Amino acid sequence: MPRRFNVAGPCKPDIHYMLPAAARVPLARPLVADQNYFVIHAPRQSGKTTAMTNLAQELTASGDYVAVLVSVEVGAAFNDDPGAAELAILDEWQRAISARLAPDLQPPPWPAARPGARIGRALQMWAEAAPRPLVLFIDEIDALQNATLISVLRQLRTGYFDRPRSFPWSVVLIGLRDVRDYKVASGGSDRLNTASPFNIKTESLTLGDFSAGDVAALYGQHTAETGQRFTPEAVALAYALTLGQPWLVNALARRAVMEVAADPALVITPEHIQTAKELLIQRQDTHLDSLAERLREPRVRRVIEPILTGGSLSDVPQDDIRFLVDLGLCRFDGAGGLVIANPIYREVLPRVLAYTTTASLPHISPTWLKPTGSLDIDKLLTAFLAFWRQHGQPLLGSVHYHEVAAQLVLMAFLHRVVNGNGTLDREYAIGTRRIDLCLRYGGPQPVTLGIELKVWRDGEDDPLPEGLAQLDAYLDGLGLPSGWLVIFDRRSGQPPIAKRTAAEPAATPAGRTITLIRA
Repeated sequence: MPRRFNVAGPCKPDIHYMLPAAARVPLARPLVADQNYFVIHAPRQSGKTTAMTNLAQELTASGDYVAVLVSVEVGAAFNDDPGAAELAILDEWQRAISARLAPDLQPPPWPAARPGARIGRALQMWAEAAPRPLVLFIDEIDALQNATLISVLRQLRTGYFDRPRSFPWSVVLIGLRDVRDYKVASGGSDRLNTASPFNIKTESLTLGDFSAGDVAALYGQHTAETGQRFTPEAVALAYALTLGQPWLVNALARRAVMEVAADPALVITPEHIQTAKELLIQRQDTHLDSLAERLREPRVRRVIEPILTGGSLSDVPQDDIRFLVDLGLCRFDGAGGLVIANPIYREVLPRVLAYTTTASLPHISPTWLKPTGSLDIDKLLTAFLAFWRQHGQPLLGSVHYHEVAAQLVLMAFLHRVVNGNGTLDREYAIGTRRIDLCLRYGGPQPVTLGIELKVWRDGEDDPLPEGLAQLDAYLDGLGLPSGWLVIFDRRSGQPPIAKRTAAEPAATPAGRTITLIRA
């Protein structure tokens, strides 16, 4: 049976397509060799556990070390009871070690010790009994919180000075965040904001995403085993959509080969990858769902909302920005600006934020369709104006991100329009003061509509001149002769939405006749 693309848990080389995992963190092996304690942090489902499991296996197989990956996640059920957490953790370690190491490399029975010292004593006894230097990879470290987290970190720090004879040669902490962002309930903060309980760390490393060549190599494994080929254009599109995020790279391919083009005789094309992307976003699989949950956290909102509105990050704390980068929701582009991490996440975030609004939409008859099933732009405009006049005001209150509420309500309406027969792509970024939408609708006569969204706020000039120029540039990129400019007037003291919503023709600086909608 051929291997498959993995989207759940660590990769196993016998059943999953995978790249050489340990090579993704080339500094890890030298750090181990120098007896260092260090941190590996990267977003969820980016391959941390797979890479470090493989490195542990390689170190043990070399004959130079006793190395194993263990988890402390079971201790999270006892975050305010360190003694109970220690017992659960050590019991889980014993189970994992017995399955992963040869009998002559396993530890002696865990010694009796007082609560708060059990893990340190267990590691001391094992290091002293081990026939080779002991290397421990501790996974899910940031699942621990509060008193339990502090206790475990301090035990590791205390034993560090007795390495390697009476404590592990090297310890690697693996999690989503760096040490200073581990969660504790103390001092008026929900984070450590310091590395002091583990100030013995030498480095804090992260895993890079796949390169374009890595994606081609991974997909090539599927071709080698099944004969099903990805065109170079399909591979390039997969990389462009994911920017190499490992879970997304695997998930796109899995959808493509198992659902969109399940017959191995079919060649995977860019059209198959696009369809797989839509399925992935619509179904919000586990990984995407877990990212979406983060959007309600205040420090996540402080970063994401200005990006969505095209505003400024001037008042956002540096720690919040770093946290979003560590989570993998954002990245720094080539010019040093903060952007959403990849195009798929850029699609997911507004859809998630508009989910409640979409669910709250009333039944809307598709009056925007021609008898042939094609989209009629004029009828779509009439339908939107009627919808906005009647439902815009109450629906604004259904959006958690108030600064971008009007834009999200419009997107929810347009999603109801495309409804499986088209796509709605978005472009937004810090400092642009706008959101660009591209609605593509299929049918006998495919239609593409470019839409520019602007907001008029208190103390600002009318954004019409800027919006017309920006829409010109956007339509140039799409190769379209016309489009919509929507200006949401969010200034205080304005007439009700039902009275001020209207549409009229307008001319852009390049001479295009476009539809101006003031809402």
